[in-house]
Formats: sequence, structure tokens, C-alpha cells
Amino acid sequence: MDTTQQAQVLVVMGVSGSGKSTVAALVAERLGWIFVDGDSFHTPEHVAKMHAGLALDDEDRAPWLARIAVWVRQRLETGESGVIVCSALRRAYRDVLTGGSRRVRIVYLEGDKAVIAARLAERRGHFMSPHLLDSQFAVLEPPAPEEHPITVGVLDTPEAIAGRIVAAVTPPASQESHP
Repeated sequence: MDTTQQAQVLVVMGVSGSGKSTVAALVAERLGWIFVDGDSFHTPEHVAKMHAGLALDDEDRAPWLARIAVWVRQRLETGESGVIVCSALRRAYRDVLTGGSRRVRIVYLEGDKAVIAARLAERRGHFMSPHLLDSQFAVLEPPAPEEHPITVGVLDTPEAIAGRIVAAVTPPASQESHP
């Protein structure tokens, strides 16, 4: 089978407030792929913890990452491409999610702390406390080149950011030869 036709999964990562959910939903819509927000894999206890302004530790994150990794593997096994949102701030977390598969791409929404903080200050109704932003930047390990990430800055519109991501994962149209 041609690898361009095999299922792929994009893991859209970044700190809270970077636009992951908005951008990932746009990417999934444009590509016609399934979209899931990784927050839906959190337990009610973990949501309450974050809402209270308490950061999750690695023990809290392990089962959450495992559930997301199962979803990723299921997409690849069933041949259904997808886009999932997950903060995936550390390399070890991304390694769990990708499982070493080149068909799982990390998309890093990179942004300045001040810009992200301003966005969080305006956001309403999300369980993630803006007070956790410092802890997120403290643990953030931006993807390394060997992870083959798609890195996109967050200063543009969500539509433009999604367009860059779609362009990065869509093979160029084959050139037709004319007689």
C-alpha cells in the first residue's frame, strides 16, 4: 500500500491557551479526518484538580496518555486518519503517543508566554486554570528535530495556522505531463 494513503494521526500539542482545540478541529474538518479533544480522556477527578488550580503530575498523566495512545493506535489499525489534541509537553509523553510510528505526527503550536497568558485571561468556561500556565511552560520540552514536528506559531488566525498544517501533511498534487 502506498504510504500516502495509509492512515495518519496528528497530535496537536502545546500549552493551554495555544489554540490547540480550535486549530485541530479546523485541520480535521479540512482533511475530512476524525477529531477528538484529548481533554475528553481526563477523569472527572483530574478535571476537578486542574479546575482547582493544581497541576497534574506524571502519575496523574500516565493513564490519560495511555488512553490517548490507545485511540491513536486504533486509528492506525482501522485505517482511519485522525487529529487529536493533547498538551504532550514532554518528550516522554509524545513518545507514548507516537509509539515510534512515523504515521503519527506531532504538531506543535508554539507561542510566547505573554501572548498565551493574555488569551487565557480572556477565556471563559474552561476547566484549566490560567494559574497553571507557569507550570506548563516549566515542563515544556519543545519537540526536537528528530521528532519531525510540524511547528507553527500561534500569532496568526486559527484558519491560517490550520492552512499551514494541512499544507504540511498534504502531499503536493502530482504534476500531470502534457503532450
